[in-house]
Amino acid sequence: MKRKLNWLSMLAFSFMLVGCAGNTDEKENTASSEVKGEAAKEHESQQEHDHDHDHEHQHESDEEQKEIYNGYFKDEQVQDRPLSDWAGDWQSVYPYLQDGTLDEVFEHKASQDSSKSFEEFKNYYEIGYKTTTDRIVIEDNFVTFYDHGHAHKGEYKYDGFEILTYEKGNRGVRFIFKHVGDEKGVPAYIQFSDHIIAPQKSGHYHIYWGDDREALLKEVTNWPTYYPSQLDGHEIAHEMIAH
Repeated sequence: MKRKLNWLSMLAFSFMLVGCAGNTDEKENTASSEVKGEAAKEHESQQEHDHDHDHEHQHESDEEQKEIYNGYFKDEQVQDRPLSDWAGDWQSVYPYLQDGTLDEVFEHKASQDSSKSFEEFKNYYEIGYKTTTDRIVIEDNFVTFYDHGHAHKGEYKYDGFEILTYEKGNRGVRFIFKHVGDEKGVPAYIQFSDHIIAPQKSGHYHIYWGDDREALLKEVTNWPTYYPSQLDGHEIAHEMIAH
């Protein structure tokens, strides 16, 4: 009888040990789950912070680019640019002004700015866009001007940039290239202005050309404008409205 009681006592004690071990495992599992839960929350919070941080920087970058496009920047932000920034086949937008394709652009401008009527905006851009050079092709160091189908090709070398201040207080940068070959029929200087102030591929540009570098810098009323030749007039108009 005594042996039986001892055996029962040992069996009960074994169950107690198993129970304690089970409780310990359960507590450890619960603690582990809590730790994992906290870690997941912390990771999720960090991801949200990183996303917000990236979005904030993107927003700041967009705002900065908009300011630069509108002509507000610091001198130290301006950097030299290679001719390859303007490489490609480009068409003048002047024919699209003449045939009325760009009328929607001037209507949009008049609706956003009451200082000028539709007719006044169109007249302003008529003077600005006017040119007989309907196409420009830029490849390597060479620029080819197509004037009524006649091609004139010249080799050009970078000649620095100039920062200009306009009457409204905003500013622009002219990136200048000098003719260095012995080709005939091309201007001694060309100057690009495209609202970009550091190396970056241009999407469109205004261009000035002539034989007097300083005189060109004073030209602010006629700025022939060029977009990629693969675009049609309506695509160009929508690009203009978007900017």
